[in-house]
Amino acid sequence: MTFIDVKHLKKVYTSKLGSKGTEALKDVNFSVEKGEFISVMGESGSGKTTLLNILSTLDSATEGEVYLDDQPLSSIKDKKVSRFRREQLGFIFQDFNLLDNFTLKDNILLPLVLSRKAVDEMETALQPLVERLGIAHLLNNYPYEVSGGQKQRAAVARALITQPKVILADEPTGALDSKSSQNLMEILSDVHQNGQTIVMVTHSARAASYSSRVLFIRDGQVYHELYRGDKEPDAFIDSISKSLLVSSKGRV
Repeated sequence: MTFIDVKHLKKVYTSKLGSKGTEALKDVNFSVEKGEFISVMGESGSGKTTLLNILSTLDSATEGEVYLDDQPLSSIKDKKVSRFRREQLGFIFQDFNLLDNFTLKDNILLPLVLSRKAVDEMETALQPLVERLGIAHLLNNYPYEVSGGQKQRAAVARALITQPKVILADEPTGALDSKSSQNLMEILSDVHQNGQTIVMVTHSARAASYSSRVLFIRDGQVYHELYRGDKEPDAFIDSISKSLLVSSKGRV
């Protein structure tokens, strides 16, 4: 079942001086099945972050459309975008985006507080989630009192607390050491195995190897994709690395 459908997506950034714009995306087309875990890879400037920003409604396309569960994102009225983003999408960022003057508990519950959920409803949603992520004992700590890996687990909890349709992850392992990165990807893999749809932008072949499919983008276009299938992790990493090497040499 197609859950996210990206059709003929184009994004042009124009300068205030009216000179010729920069084309960040050129006729991007792909779909994501419900419950799929997709990674998007490409060099800096390839368009992957622009693509993620459009999927997340943080930016809008110049041409084309993104459909989420058959709903065109362009049809969402401006005054309803924040609510849609908060209730339908879960975000995981490289720099965690936690509020330092909030405890981990308050950071995790923030989307529910903004949605004006009842206190008992929030507590019911919180406890099994933080226990599953191994941070139940840290809820009263502030972000500056815990490790990077623990911050990212809190960010994952915040992303999942609303039971979103899609998790959008932007370089989630970028600020973590190798052990914390592996731990985070094992958590995301587990979340995916429980039916969560995930779209992740990453530079890391090892992180991408946890996904079920990898899309490669270059010069604003998706030019190649790899399915994990029944490949062992090391074999999939090798396939991803070879595709990235081909891309860096400018060949398809």
